[in-house]
Amino acid sequence: MTEKNNEQDYQKSPISVLGKALINGFFGGIFWSIIGVVMYYFNFAEVAPKTFLLRSWTKAQWTTGWLGEVVSIFMVGVLSILVAVIYYGLFKKINSMWIGVVYGLIVWGIVFYILEPIFSTVPELTEFNQDTIVSTICLFILYGLFIGYSISFDYYEMLIRLQQKKKT
Repeated sequence: MTEKNNEQDYQKSPISVLGKALINGFFGGIFWSIIGVVMYYFNFAEVAPKTFLLRSWTKAQWTTGWLGEVVSIFMVGVLSILVAVIYYGLFKKINSMWIGVVYGLIVWGIVFYILEPIFSTVPELTEFNQDTIVSTICLFILYGLFIGYSISFDYYEMLIRLQQKKKT
């Protein structure tokens, strides 16, 4: 009977780790995009999340106010789920903070360099001042570190629980 329970726990554990990854992705996206909005309002960055997600697609008046910020923060949370799933699929077994830092830099490069032509209201990377570049790189490093370390930590905690259950 205990062998059957251990097997069921093993089958449930990867789903729970993936579920935690999805939750970490959503709330990480919301938290770090709020930090991005604060950076924008204190002039650490020339762009805010709404610059990418709303202002590039619509010029409606509501996108310039607080409602635009709230909608874009929620949209970043949803998109961050995809970022977390990609990390989960590729790097969950790497238990190091440095892979999260590198992952954050990769996401920054994708957003500011590769996807830049999609966002019509975002200037080219060479047109940003140093403060914006450094601040956004730091923001994305912290975001990648949060996503990466949270997912890797949950994965290794699940492995430890499974090993402890096998011993009993």
